Amino acid sequence: MSKLKIYNSYSREKEEFEPLVPGHVGMYVCGPTVSGESHLGHARPYITFDVVYRYLMHLGYKVRYVRNITDAGHFEEEGREAEDKISKKAQIERLEPMELVQKYTNLYHWAMEKFNNLPPSIEPTATGHIVEQIGMIEKLIDAGYAYVAGGSVYFDVKKYAENHDYGKLSGRIIDDLLETTRALEGQEEKKDKADFALWKEAPPEHIMRWKSPWGEGFPGWHIECSAMATKYLGAQFDIHGGGMDLQFPHHESEIAQSTICNHIAPVRYWMHNNMITINGKKMGKSYNNVIKLTEMFSGDHPMLEKAFSPMTIRFFILQTHYRSTVDFSNEALVASEKGLKRLMEAYEWLKQTTFDHQSAGTDTELDEKVVKLVSEFDDFINDDFNTAKVLANMFELVPVINSIKDKQIKADALSGQTLLLLQTQMKTYVEDILGLQAESAAEEDKLKGVMKVLIDLRKEARTKKDWATSDKIRNQLAEIGIQLKDDKDGNISWNMQ
Repeated sequence: MSKLKIYNSYSREKEEFEPLVPGHVGMYVCGPTVSGESHLGHARPYITFDVVYRYLMHLGYKVRYVRNITDAGHFEEEGREAEDKISKKAQIERLEPMELVQKYTNLYHWAMEKFNNLPPSIEPTATGHIVEQIGMIEKLIDAGYAYVAGGSVYFDVKKYAENHDYGKLSGRIIDDLLETTRALEGQEEKKDKADFALWKEAPPEHIMRWKSPWGEGFPGWHIECSAMATKYLGAQFDIHGGGMDLQFPHHESEIAQSTICNHIAPVRYWMHNNMITINGKKMGKSYNNVIKLTEMFSGDHPMLEKAFSPMTIRFFILQTHYRSTVDFSNEALVASEKGLKRLMEAYEWLKQTTFDHQSAGTDTELDEKVVKLVSEFDDFINDDFNTAKVLANMFELVPVINSIKDKQIKADALSGQTLLLLQTQMKTYVEDILGLQAESAAEEDKLKGVMKVLIDLRKEARTKKDWATSDKIRNQLAEIGIQLKDDKDGNISWNMQ
C-alpha cells in the first residue's frame, strides 16, 4: 500500500505525510463566522476535512481535530474598516450578539450532523479565548513586531517581511501588497497600509467589547485562530485546513503572528479546498448568489427545482477532487442524486448478502479486474485524498455487483477472497471514510415530519371530541406497523413495530 501524500499549499508540492509526533496528528480547520446561516460554499471545507479526519483515524492515528467558531469581530481588512459582522447582524435581527451567535451555531451544528460529519475533538470559540489573544498580542509588541496606535494594535508587516517570507503561502509579493492595498477609513493610524489589526478600539456604539491593556476593544480576525491553534495544538502542528479564499490575508497573517510568538513556523502541511462556483462565479454573499443549506434541504430557492438530501450534497462535493472547483447547477445535483441512489442500492445489497461460495467457476479476468478496482481505493485516497477517483472505481464495480444480484453473473465467478475484499473495502470506504449513508437514513427526518403532522391532526381531533377521526388515524397507522401511545398528560409518542 502506498503512503499518504498531501499537497502542501505552502510548498506547492505533494509531500509524504509524516506527523510531528509518531501515531498522533494535530489538525486545525478554520470554522464558521456565525453571523448568518451556512450556505453551500461553507459545506465544502467541512465535508472535505471530515474525510481527511476519518481517513487519518482509519490509518490508526490519534487525531486531535480543532475547528473553531468565530463569534466575535471578524472585520475585513479588504472591506469596510472594522465592520464587525456579528454586531451588525445582531442589530439587524434585534438580538443580543450572543443570542445571534447561539442561533447560528445551533443551525451550523444541525447541518454538520445532517452531512454525517464527525464532530471535532475541540471546538473553541473566539470569545472564550480573549485572554490568550491579548497575551499573544503583548508578545508581538514586546518582540517589536506590533505597535499601538490610539486604542488599536497593528502587526508591522514590513518589519516582518525583512527576515521572513511574507506572502509565500498565497503567492503575493510584499512590494505589491504595500502598493495595492486599498485606502480604507481609519488607515491613517497605521504605519503602513499592509499592516493588519490585532486589536481594534471599540467605538461607543460597538456592543461586543473587552478590556485590554490598550483600552476597551475587540480582537482582530487573524489573531483568534493563532491563539486557539497554539493553545490546543502547540507551537507547531501537522495540518491546517480551510478554503482557498482564506490563504490571504487570514492564513498568511496567522503564519506571521505565530512564527514571531512561538519562534517556529506553525504548520507543516497547509491544505486548501477550492471554491464552489455558480455559472463560473464564486458562491458568496457579495455576489448575491448564495444558497443556504436550509434552502438546499427544503428546495425553497429559485435555482432549485426540488429539495436535495444532505447525502446528495455530500456525494456531489466528494465527486470532485477537493482542490478543483465544483460548478453548481440544479442538473448536477439531480445527476448526483441518481448516482448516489444507484451506488447505495448496490452497496446495501452487497453488505447484506452472505455468499455460499463454490470456487469451481472463477472468472479469472473478472476476478482480477475487481481486485484491481478495489485495491486502487487505497492508492487514490493516499494520493492527496482523491475521493473522485475512489468513487469512479466504485461506479465501475456497481454493474458487477448488480449482475451478481440479478444472477447474470454467478457469485462464484469471483473467488471467495475477492468477494470478501469487495465487501470489506466497500464498507470501509462508503461508510467509514467517505461518510455516506443510505438514503433511508437520510429520509428518517421526512418520516418524523409526516408523523408530527399526523399527531397534530389527531390532537386537534381529540380536542374537538372528533373520536372517529382520532381513532381512524391511530388504527390506520397501526395497520402499517406504527404504534401510537397516549400518556396521561395528553402527549402522543410513536414507534415502529
